[in-house]
Amino acid sequence: MKIYFHLCLEEFTNSYMVVNDDPGVMEALIIDPGSISNNVISQIEDGGYKLTAVLITQNHESHVKGLNTLTRIYSPQVYAADYEIQGLRTNLIRGDGNLKLIGLNVDYFSLPGHSADSMIFKIGNVLFTGDTLTAGITGDTAGTYFQRILCANIEKRIFTQNDELVVMPGFGPPTTVAAERYYNLNISANRKFLRSQEK
Repeated sequence: MKIYFHLCLEEFTNSYMVVNDDPGVMEALIIDPGSISNNVISQIEDGGYKLTAVLITQNHESHVKGLNTLTRIYSPQVYAADYEIQGLRTNLIRGDGNLKLIGLNVDYFSLPGHSADSMIFKIGNVLFTGDTLTAGITGDTAGTYFQRILCANIEKRIFTQNDELVVMPGFGPPTTVAAERYYNLNISANRKFLRSQEK
């Protein structure tokens, strides 16, 4: 498995291409196609990959803007927590589960708080979190109540994972589960709040 990072300059969002370059497979999937540049197309074509899937962490314009371009050129299956994205029917995923894509196991988890349809994906030792979790902070929410829900979900669903798991967020640099468990500002503030409520 190889992972290629692409920065979508319009919104400064991260997009990722995961490839299985086993000679018997040679397939790729894209996570959050915020924009599709010539570089992305060249990487697929020059690598000789078949693009078979697109994974969406949430239906925000900055994460799906390139989807129509991709589907004009290729015929990938789209997996998301929404029935339809940009007029395209998706393979609906809800709750927690597992997919077998490009010859790899892809675990998915529902993690609401930032948005109702937020999903995270785990492939090998890498966790793709979209806007749910970024290095040092959590995703924006509609208010304090939703921030508490998001922090609780991150503690339950992400921080129970292996410390060495690499986190690839929708914005900003990569991080690890261990680094976020100990140094994430929003999580620390939420823990402090919860301790104050116990007194």
